[in-house]
Amino acid sequence: MKYFLAIDIGASSGRHILGSIQNGQLCLEEIYRFENYVELKNGHYYWNIDYLFGEVVAGLKECVKQNKIPVTLGIDTWAVDYVLLDESGKCIDDVYAYRDTRVDSYIRVNQLKDLYMKTGIQYQKFNTIYQLASDDEIRKTRSVDYLMVPDYLNYLLTGQKVNEYTNMSTTQLLDIHTNQLSNELLDFCKTNQKIFQTMVMPGTSIGCLSEDMQKIIGANIEVIVPATHDTGSAYMAAIEEKSIILSSGTWSLLGIETKQPIVSVQSMTANFTNEGGYDFNYRFLKNIMGLWIIQEVSRELGGKYSFAKLVEMAKRDSFEGIFDVNDERFLKPESMILEIKKYFEERNEPVPKTVGEIAYCVYHSLAICYKEAIEELERITNTKYTTINIIGGGCQNRLLNEIIAEVADKKVVAGPIEATALGNILAQLIQKNIVKDLKEGRELIKKSFEIQEFKGEKYESEI
Repeated sequence: MKYFLAIDIGASSGRHILGSIQNGQLCLEEIYRFENYVELKNGHYYWNIDYLFGEVVAGLKECVKQNKIPVTLGIDTWAVDYVLLDESGKCIDDVYAYRDTRVDSYIRVNQLKDLYMKTGIQYQKFNTIYQLASDDEIRKTRSVDYLMVPDYLNYLLTGQKVNEYTNMSTTQLLDIHTNQLSNELLDFCKTNQKIFQTMVMPGTSIGCLSEDMQKIIGANIEVIVPATHDTGSAYMAAIEEKSIILSSGTWSLLGIETKQPIVSVQSMTANFTNEGGYDFNYRFLKNIMGLWIIQEVSRELGGKYSFAKLVEMAKRDSFEGIFDVNDERFLKPESMILEIKKYFEERNEPVPKTVGEIAYCVYHSLAICYKEAIEELERITNTKYTTINIIGGGCQNRLLNEIIAEVADKKVVAGPIEATALGNILAQLIQKNIVKDLKEGRELIKKSFEIQEFKGEKYESEI
């Protein structure tokens, strides 16, 4: 049996998922799971990068322990965050998390249009360009190498330093017309181009584990660079052609795949982005706050209710009020529940009170936001879409799927669930010539996993 390992690390958890082809189908097995979280120190939010790498190694050891050693592995994580190394190859200091507020004073509203037209990347206060601009001069002058988070984990495994394209495309440092670093943008954030590495495409092999890592793990594994931006991997697993794709997880990423970027005043005003994807496809999409909100509600309740229980309670206690899920007040509030309630109180509107009402309010508000983003997308592309393909862990939320189908008047195709891991593994399979190309890989995914459909009443009456 040949195994291919996806190490998929999100903002709240990470998993080691083995993929194998059995009887013509792609099979997955989760072999290791760990938590992830930001740490608050001295008024700033950081990732514990040493802990994360320790968990990467622990999961690899578990593969060896179970005698399921993968032929190849690939790592994907969230976007925009990075590690700065000194001459010895060590981290200069802690790794800032994108939810940190240090960037606030570096954002210049009058520069946003120029930045968008040059990069095609939407404004987000945590974009790498603002993070680099906010880094103090001592930190920048001491830095020798810039690696994004998955690049750094790959470096620790192999000793090889590269910058992977799909993740680099989120930095707002690449010129959309050349897909290369822009000196003008590097000057904006006072960053030396010399610290960046050779940029590689997803599907690139960077060699095997270093000799030291082979001794630690007890095996030798080839490392393939997938689309290291988790959304880039997730979109590879979308199975519905010419559909709107909604990658639903901690963040919601709603958009389409396109061969040509869409960069216009209209797309800028609607805050759509053009992120690089596999084989130079673009993901023309909008970032929406996503299930982070309900995750924070759950955490605040001490994990007393499972997400399935929250859905059940929401069904019993519907609440018609909605709030703007993209309001920055929900990015990292001290109390998500109180922040939601304050939103309604400030507007003299009925306030959700029970846990069920709060949960339903979150789901309903997300669905309305998706509907508005879809309407913007259709206006910008002058195209009417009939189907939304929801991928990722959020597609398991039947209530949310039903509300989306109803308010958007679209057919909702829910699945696959493990989209990010599947896209990660698919890049490995293509690199090894086990799967011919992306199209064949998507057909393999489609026949290997259960897919569900939801249709709103209006959609049903029109077909």
